[in-house]
Amino acid sequence: MAILESGRIYPPGLRGIELIHVEARDAKLALWAMEEGLRCSGLSGVIGELWGDPATLDFTATRRLAVAAEQSGVPCWLVRMAGTANLSGARMRWRIASSPSIANSLDSRAPGASAWDAELFRAQGYQPGRWSIANEAGAFHLVAPAGGGTLEESERRRA
Repeated sequence: MAILESGRIYPPGLRGIELIHVEARDAKLALWAMEEGLRCSGLSGVIGELWGDPATLDFTATRRLAVAAEQSGVPCWLVRMAGTANLSGARMRWRIASSPSIANSLDSRAPGASAWDAELFRAQGYQPGRWSIANEAGAFHLVAPAGGGTLEESERRRA
């Protein structure tokens, strides 16, 4: 269902990044493939997309992913679409939603750079917060709201 709703990754858009795409028929197999990928320290990262609230996606499954990522040093992102917030072993939990584009500096009536609303609602050692993520000049960056701060500032306050 995740592929039907959001489509597949477009490899040419990744500019030279090598990609291994695994399509699983259910959440149990997707979680297994993610965990196996995390055991391979030669990978740059593992991204998994799941739809809804499958029974196999419980605290134990997310904890296994977190431990495997920590042991191998391979970052892991589990993208959940149309799911409800529940217990998770994830170290950071974000809610990401679309946001109005950044103003176009050349024409105020034209769409500007794409942007998303990002809410860090649970993380070990970080303050919850909300930021805008902007894609300007081909690079993503966090833009702090008024009176907010960056995730890096949050990290410095933690230390």
